[in-house]
Amino acid sequence: MGTRVLRVMVVDDHRLVREGLVGLLRLNPEIEVVGEASNGDEAVARARALKPDVVLMDISMPGMNGITATKLIKKDLPDAKVIMLTMLDQEGYVYESVKAGATGYLLKNVGLEELVKAVKEVHKGGATLHPDAQAQLLKEYLYLARSNRETYGLSEREMEILQLLADGLSNKEIADRLFISVQTVKTHITHIFEKLGVSDRTEAVAAALRRGLVT
Repeated sequence: MGTRVLRVMVVDDHRLVREGLVGLLRLNPEIEVVGEASNGDEAVARARALKPDVVLMDISMPGMNGITATKLIKKDLPDAKVIMLTMLDQEGYVYESVKAGATGYLLKNVGLEELVKAVKEVHKGGATLHPDAQAQLLKEYLYLARSNRETYGLSEREMEILQLLADGLSNKEIADRLFISVQTVKTHITHIFEKLGVSDRTEAVAAALRRGLVT
């Protein structure tokens, strides 16, 4: 039985860039370009009609941008995968892109081999981020974690213990790791519960994950 052909849609407001990407993708027999779009509104409408497996999405476009378009496409087509395409000076969009539902983030000067690999990877459920995008995402995540910590009034020690809770450690294991007593760990956990408005460890970890406090 042959390999299933991946259905890809390309979105970019610059015709030359769009046609270049389409031309590259069509060199691979495992990929079928099912459609193109030149702006966010058009991308959403065509994605709904064509139901592509993967969408290559430009970020900066007139009218609806790629991040908003991604959010709408993922709402209608949760199984569709989106790879954001960006220029070097647009790194600040990484977090917003991931938040919108994108699972890939590539620079527009990507080569054919890397592009095809990324399309296949996200289609299988993986993620692909340019190294610069990974660094930017980590930077933005750490900033958000610090901001959220201050919002909930958590101390550095409480944040440390909260992360260890998320890692599945017991009170005794946390005490040994931090060289403090089990009773001190219990006291910190009680304060964490109060600040997050939860009543047990499971709720604390779930709330912390939702609010970006732990990984």
